[in-house]
Amino acid sequence: MTATLPSPRHTDLHDAPVLRWGVLAPGVIAHDWVDSVARHTSQRIVAVGSRSLERAQAFADKHGAAHAYGSYAKLVQDAEVDVIYIASPHSEHESHALLAIAAGKHVLVEKPIATSAAGAQRIADAARAAGVFAMEAMWTRYRPQSDVVRQVLEAGTLGDIRLVTADFGGLAPVDPTSRLWDPALAGGALLDLGVYPVSWASFVLGSPTGVLASGDLAPTGVDRQAAMILTHDGGAQAVLTTGLTARTPEASVIAGSEGRLEIPSPFWFADDVRLFDGTGDLVDTWHDPFGRVARESLCCEAVALARYVGEGRTESPLHSLDETIAVMATLDEARRQLG
Repeated sequence: MTATLPSPRHTDLHDAPVLRWGVLAPGVIAHDWVDSVARHTSQRIVAVGSRSLERAQAFADKHGAAHAYGSYAKLVQDAEVDVIYIASPHSEHESHALLAIAAGKHVLVEKPIATSAAGAQRIADAARAAGVFAMEAMWTRYRPQSDVVRQVLEAGTLGDIRLVTADFGGLAPVDPTSRLWDPALAGGALLDLGVYPVSWASFVLGSPTGVLASGDLAPTGVDRQAAMILTHDGGAQAVLTTGLTARTPEASVIAGSEGRLEIPSPFWFADDVRLFDGTGDLVDTWHDPFGRVARESLCCEAVALARYVGEGRTESPLHSLDETIAVMATLDEARRQLG
């Protein structure tokens, strides 16, 4: 193999139409997302909505948003807002997405887009009926590293893809009232962390034809650890792990008949991609030159959405609503098998 890794495309974060964004639920991820968007793009954050006007105003003051609302309903009715970024707990994603869509707003919904495939389907159906853009905020898909991987897969450099491995596990203190451990808040490792490796496997191999899951439940009833083997057309497999009980390697390998890619930890926002040939020799390494550390690259998904809206699209060509629904169906089946 003499191949070298390609350069990512669409690296200009100021080349998209400027949309006016409203932020629904100003929590930790919303702060990081807005910081990234404000620092690296031309997108405008114009409004924020919270169940608490005081909290919304504090967020607006910190980030320079013109409008603060003490209800989500008022936020989505703001005529100066084009698109809503939904950053509420994922147990609320469906209802908040439907609220914004009903008001005629485009939506970017934090992962997972809903708590089930049925919920994701309802969001997709509503967005399609309303003619608005809807996308899950699976930021990994829109980072430069992922476009390097995408081009390698498109070129067939690795030959016949046989195996994808991906892992995301962290150590979370047990708190029955927290969103991670409370079943009423759609807690558990699979929905919070496992969506990343499942979505990554879908990116590489598409939807599986079979799902085999094994794991362990917390006393609260949510899954605290899970391993999945996904089978795909032609016999390719994905081996995926997730959990809330230990910090795990959090890396990924994509192995084919002619070579493999290694994406180091943490694979969902890694800055390196390593290409190996079929004998295991390192051929090339791509290193991210942009300097957007960790969550600073959340802005990539915002610019992608703005670009797609400017092109007249209502779904992401890199991460369609149908694929998002299929990922949720895989998670549904894994959760069912875990009980």
